[in-house]
Amino acid sequence: MRVLGIETSCDETGLAVYDDQAGLLGHALHSQAGLHAEWGGVVPELASRDHVIRLIPLLREVFSSWPGPGKAPHPGPPPGGGRGGPPVDGVAYTAGPGLVGALLTGAAFARSLAWAWGIPAIGVHHMEGHLLAPMLERDAPGFPFLALLVSGGHTLLVHVHDLGRYEILGETRDDAVGEAFDKTAKMLGLGYPGGPAVAALALLGKPGAVEFPRPMTRRPGLEFSFSGLKTAVLRAVERAGDEEQARADIARGFEDAVIDTLAIKCARAIEQTGLGTLVVAGGVGANVRLRERLQRECECSGVRVCYPRQEFCTDNGAMIAYAGLQRLRAGAGDPPVFWARPRWSLDELSMTG
Repeated sequence: MRVLGIETSCDETGLAVYDDQAGLLGHALHSQAGLHAEWGGVVPELASRDHVIRLIPLLREVFSSWPGPGKAPHPGPPPGGGRGGPPVDGVAYTAGPGLVGALLTGAAFARSLAWAWGIPAIGVHHMEGHLLAPMLERDAPGFPFLALLVSGGHTLLVHVHDLGRYEILGETRDDAVGEAFDKTAKMLGLGYPGGPAVAALALLGKPGAVEFPRPMTRRPGLEFSFSGLKTAVLRAVERAGDEEQARADIARGFEDAVIDTLAIKCARAIEQTGLGTLVVAGGVGANVRLRERLQRECECSGVRVCYPRQEFCTDNGAMIAYAGLQRLRAGAGDPPVFWARPRWSLDELSMTG
């Protein structure tokens, strides 16, 4: 089976094709970071319009990148020209959560292709895509495993029992960790997106020069909170003024606080569940210092750590194609209408719906 995946939940347009025998055949991604940079964050209407512009060129890019016969199964002609049957066996698209206009753009495009080709289409949960992104790698983890999902909109610890069986152990009560990075970057006068900008500035900061709280680590449980940390950063920035080294020290102190908090919660969840594998997914999972910290601590306790490659940490079509393929193979399906759920809890999923 071969599935086209379409991701348009926020500010990245991603398309990819995954084959259950040959693996990932091709993928293409367009980031809207430059479009939203002057506003300091994502503008939903601009995001939706840009998805409309990018979808068809990216689709053609994915099809044109596929290898010919003898290297891997060839998809046949691209849509809109030539002869032959449908180039894929199914279409998967991100149905939620996310920005409703962006989601509906991808849903309408996916359903239109499916109707034209006479093949099934299925809506995929965005977070399930991130959870399964490490399965795109050769050394994919086996079930069950613990997942730390950290992105601009979500901070979750999830017990992944099996495909479609997800138990949320803890989540943020306010800001997601990626959102905290973006807001900290804005307070420090850095660019958007904030994660890479803060991480780069933090490299120039002095360890321990500025200390911030490690939210909710002194109480039991696996919940997160980053609004208080954000407020502490604001006060530090106001005191520091425009002094460059002080700004770098603040960035380092903030990043240290985030990494400590996530590491403490992961260790607590591993102890609570007894799981031997930790998966780190989502855009913040690309943070180099976070990876190094979790790798070091998990090695000491005999726990394996798995990450998707850097290009699949952020939103992408490959993870949607993979998740959609698993669901279609399991017999899941949607009625022939396009739909979107801007709010959609991960624990509502099953393998058949």
